Parts: sequence; C-alpha cells; structure tokens
Amino acid sequence: MKKLRFKLPEGIPCLLIIIAIFGYIGVVMGLPNMLNTIMKTAHDLLLNTVFYLMSICVITGALGRIFVEFGIVKLIERLLRPLMRPLFNLPGVASLGAVVTFLSDNPAIISLAQEKRFAAYFKKYQYISLTNFGTAFGMGLLVIVFMVGQGFYVEPFIGLIGAFIGCVVSTRLMQHFVVKAYPTYATEEVIDEQLVAQNEEEQERKESLFIRVLNALLDGGRSGVDVGLAIIPGVLIISTFVMILTFGPAETGYTGAAYEGVELLPKLANKLSWLFQFLFGFTDPHVIAFPITALGAVGAALSVIPNFVAEGWIDGNAIAVCTAIGMCWSGYLSTHTAMLDSLGFRSLTTKAILAHTIGGIVAAIIAHWIYLLYALF
Repeated sequence: MKKLRFKLPEGIPCLLIIIAIFGYIGVVMGLPNMLNTIMKTAHDLLLNTVFYLMSICVITGALGRIFVEFGIVKLIERLLRPLMRPLFNLPGVASLGAVVTFLSDNPAIISLAQEKRFAAYFKKYQYISLTNFGTAFGMGLLVIVFMVGQGFYVEPFIGLIGAFIGCVVSTRLMQHFVVKAYPTYATEEVIDEQLVAQNEEEQERKESLFIRVLNALLDGGRSGVDVGLAIIPGVLIISTFVMILTFGPAETGYTGAAYEGVELLPKLANKLSWLFQFLFGFTDPHVIAFPITALGAVGAALSVIPNFVAEGWIDGNAIAVCTAIGMCWSGYLSTHTAMLDSLGFRSLTTKAILAHTIGGIVAAIIAHWIYLLYALF
C-alpha cells in the first residue's frame, strides 16, 4: 500500500517568508510607519537619485556613442588587444567587449557576441567566459563618474584597478570550470573560421560632420534614457528594502519619514566586523549594504552612497572598495542567467555565478590594499 505524501503548496513558503520579513519590520517600526517609510523612501529615491543617475546615463551614453562614431573605441580596442591573451586568455577582439560594456552595461557584450564575425575568433570555453568578462566592466563609466561626483577623485580609479584584477580572476576561473565540465569545449570553435572577415570595410558616410555629431549625441543620449529607465525598478525596490534594513529610527523614534529602518544589516555585520575590516577595510558596518545591493543592481547600490557620505559612514578606502566590487559584480545575479541563456549555455549559470562571486571579492580586497599603499604616500 502506497503511503500518501503531503506536498506543501508552492506558494506557502513564499508567503511565510514575506510575512516573516514584513512582520518583523512592522513589529519594530509599527505598521503605519513602515508603509509610510517605504513609500516616502521610494519617492525620494526616484526624485533625487534615479533622475540624477539617468542624467549621468544620458551624458555617458552620448559620450560613448561619439567614441564609437569617430573611431575612438576602435583605437582603444587596438591599444588593449595585446593584454587580452596573457591576462584573460581571450583573443584580442574581446577587448572591444570590455570597452562597450564599460561605456554601457553588461548585456552589451551579448549583442556583440552574437555577431558571427566576432564569435568566430573564440573557442567555446572562451566564448562562454565572455559573460563574466563583460559583466566585470558593466556600467564602469557610470560608476566612476558617480563616485567622482561625490567628491572622490583618486579612489574610483583605484577601484577600477581592483575590478580589472577581479575580472581576470573571474574570467580565468570560469574558463577552468567550463573546460573541466566539458573538455571538448577547449578545442571546439564557436563558428567556422571561414566566416571571419579578413578586412571589414567601413561604410562610407555621406552625412556631414555636424549631422554625424548630432545623431551620435541624440542616439547615445536616447540609449542613456533607456538605461536610466531600466534601473528604476532595481533602485526603488532593492534600495528601499536595503535602506530599511540598514538605517535606524529618527532621534525621536519612528515617524514614518524616509530612510528610517530597523538597522538589521549593521547588527548582523557587527558580528563579522573583524572580517570585513580585515578584507575590505570597512570601518562602519553600514557600508556592507553596498556590496549586498550590487549583487542585484549596481545602479541601486550607487543610490545608497550619498546617504552614507552624509552620515559620515564612508571614507576613501570604502569608495575604492565599493567602486571595485560594484563595477566587477554589476548586478550579475540579475543578469548572468539571461546572458548565458541568450548564448545558449544556461546550464553553466551556477559556475558563472560562483566564478564571479570570487572575482568580485578579490576585486574588493585588491582595491583595499592598493588604497592602503596609496595612503602611505
């Protein structure tokens, strides 16, 4: 006689988790205060953070399109090409992927990788590792410009060095995982070499110089608006939730104002403060909210920086570390699955996430120690 097994309905665990999280917050803050704080925080983030980030996206998008239109991207690609094989074990053309993702966002590497002439230069294991390689530079220009806008000028570039080294670790580690799981990928070509164009002639442009500049600025700015709109859900949802878990009550207690919270993350971070201080040099437990948010969206993570600066919780070292880990991770948990799926290698998502987690931590550690060396001089 078969035993009947009780199967818990699928929605029950999700419902219990939601009740536990918001129940805890509601008990601490009070239900009316919790709801008011959520709405007011999201509203303030939309007005004072999202639109600021969107303006940066528009400017950097226009600048990036100018670089593409007038050959600066190709020039940078040629300069970086000699570094690709010894550092990343990738063909020289992969440097173009680093440039376009630095100027835009992670998924730009996928649209580039789907070009047959580009893909023909890669072995399969190298081709798959482009997901990790491109992600490490995603929104790099936006992150650096934002940090400079907060009054830090050297630290973001120290973070860029850390992100670069983290990218080497992540890309190489991913290649190792792929070859170990699928040894034949080490020699298999992505596309037949005969499809590689030997000399790609540029189309002659009949437009005048003024029209080319105008079109590049407007098209690039429009793409910046698209990126700015795309980060709204991440900033409003993730940042609001993280801030409620990060900040504490007002001096007079909970009032339902924006940026109040239960201060749970700092309390948990205090338990491991010795580890975060040793690895990253964080002097305040609140800063751990940045890398946690960067797992899902680096645009959302940037939104916490102005408040941290205003509260005095962040210093030059933390800016360097946050730049490194924010740029290297670039919200990879929300993009890696879709990126690998579009390349046709969804089964390797877990390996890509593991490799990039390690790469981001390495990036942060390297940025911390480089900053310490910089501080000595």
